[in-house]
Amino acid sequence: MTQPPQQPPTPPAGPGLGKAPEPGYGYPQTPPSAPQTPPPAAPPTPPAGPPPQQPGYGYPQAPPQPQPGYGYPGQQPGQPNPYGQPTPPYGQPGQQPGYGYPQATVPMQAQAGGPGGGRKMNAQVAIIVSAVVAIALIVGGGVWYASSGDDDGKKDTAGSSGGTGGGTEEKGGDGGKATGGKEKAPADPASKVLFQVPMPEVSKDDSSVVVSGSWLTDKVYAKSGIAEVVGYDPVKGSKAWSIKLEGPVCAVTEHVTDDNKTAIIHQPAMPTKAEPSHGCTQVSVLDLDAGKKVWTKTAGEEPISFGNVTISGDTVAAGSTDGGVAFDIAKGDILWSPKTTDTCYDAGYGGGEKLVAVRKCGSYDARELHIQTIDPKSGKVITEYKMAKGIEYAGIVSTEPLVVAADVGDSAGDGSGISDFFSIDNKTGKLLTRISAPGDQYAARCDTITRIESCTGLAAGNGKLYVPTEEHDGSGESYGQANEVVAFDLTTGKQTGQRADSGDNYTITPLRMDGGNVIAYKRPPYDKGGQVVSIDGASFKQTTLLENPATDAVRDVEASMSPDYSELRYAQGRLYMSQVYASKPSSTGDKEYLAIGFGAGG
Repeated sequence: MTQPPQQPPTPPAGPGLGKAPEPGYGYPQTPPSAPQTPPPAAPPTPPAGPPPQQPGYGYPQAPPQPQPGYGYPGQQPGQPNPYGQPTPPYGQPGQQPGYGYPQATVPMQAQAGGPGGGRKMNAQVAIIVSAVVAIALIVGGGVWYASSGDDDGKKDTAGSSGGTGGGTEEKGGDGGKATGGKEKAPADPASKVLFQVPMPEVSKDDSSVVVSGSWLTDKVYAKSGIAEVVGYDPVKGSKAWSIKLEGPVCAVTEHVTDDNKTAIIHQPAMPTKAEPSHGCTQVSVLDLDAGKKVWTKTAGEEPISFGNVTISGDTVAAGSTDGGVAFDIAKGDILWSPKTTDTCYDAGYGGGEKLVAVRKCGSYDARELHIQTIDPKSGKVITEYKMAKGIEYAGIVSTEPLVVAADVGDSAGDGSGISDFFSIDNKTGKLLTRISAPGDQYAARCDTITRIESCTGLAAGNGKLYVPTEEHDGSGESYGQANEVVAFDLTTGKQTGQRADSGDNYTITPLRMDGGNVIAYKRPPYDKGGQVVSIDGASFKQTTLLENPATDAVRDVEASMSPDYSELRYAQGRLYMSQVYASKPSSTGDKEYLAIGFGAGG
């Protein structure tokens, strides 16, 4: 988890370089009471030469801090520099820019191969280091270019939407023994581009707009746009439906119910110069199969501006510093609402198999965090673990098994939000083990300041935590970089000795669990296509599920959607990558794309 620089490196020379936009509306204003931390230093300019290897997960050259726009949190000088959204946005997303690349000139298709009721909720405002850049991709003569494929209709959305890490899709076996996954290797893993989604047009008054949120079901690939969510045919890319929202998206959850419903938070109206933010007061449940909004609710006499949302069972939980509410997912009825009479409040929630709150008590300089497993129906606290005093922020990696990440004493030193992981027994609330993860050795990140459920680049299951290492010198003659995915036992805290190597010039990043296996993305060097692999939970043998085309046009758009700063969804032989900000076209006039889909075989 290397210190992210404040300024990005100088990109390779060539036409069509992207320009990182400033952030736009979609989030409430940042409170001025945030702790003071020095900004990171700028990186050196890379030497001129052939196209360099694009940075991998945990080793990215992060873009500059964005400037506030409409409704976006106004970051004060010296505030913390967290990473997040949508991831994302799904909590998310986190929730995430890439870099600009030279304009492609060859058509892609031609190239391709506390006790219940006694909590006060909080959702710290979003402070997001993210931008979207221009990338050029000419596909035939139009916006869409679809190719035929076989949609086998299998469902793979338990727990999350094939997301970028942090949750557990399955229970993952018993006693640490791996069980098989659903994802099978195709006869030919070589992929082709299925479709790409053009970047939506941004108002002339805005530099960029939050568009975090993407979900994958057996019927659609759904992606947030500007004040809308659109469902696309997962193979052809044609629009299946569009759900219009009253205002831009603020926060999402990547969790999807068994009947393919999810939840988002959005503004009640479009921001204007006179009213740059209307607050994130609207909680909506979306039916991703039907392409309809099930309901939209607000809470409080003066509508509460929410900052986080998640789903567990039949409950939608949303929270903020002003209070929070749990809704029934079917009708939107209020199930419980935490009291606000004590000195503690819920900073946010993790969902999925369990509902877990990160509850803050005490003042900033003497903070105590309580990790509480909650009954989703009643809000009653089932178990509670109290972290050591002085830990200001924590993020939920997984609710089953229960794993929490924190930057203890601000010791990570790289803005990742992680110095240690805490494995907690969900049945008793007792700490099982604490795993040290120094920032200079391990690569993963959590936006623990603003979004409790935003940890990406790791996975938990089989009684283990799977974490990528930082990049280091490879073993080949190319003098390139490489990294590994290693496993920690969630009972002992020790490494199991299992290791999945990226291979020289690749960077491997866990995306999610698949039964007892780990689905991971391998970010490629500049002359190769990315890969999706399945890591066997027992043997750690890697099976290639997907390998993207190595042509310039495809590599350019893929490289702009790093797993550090974008949303990746993989299921049933198809990979979808998307941005979390929509921006104005670059000054070069290059085309920009919101999402791209890849499919293996056929």
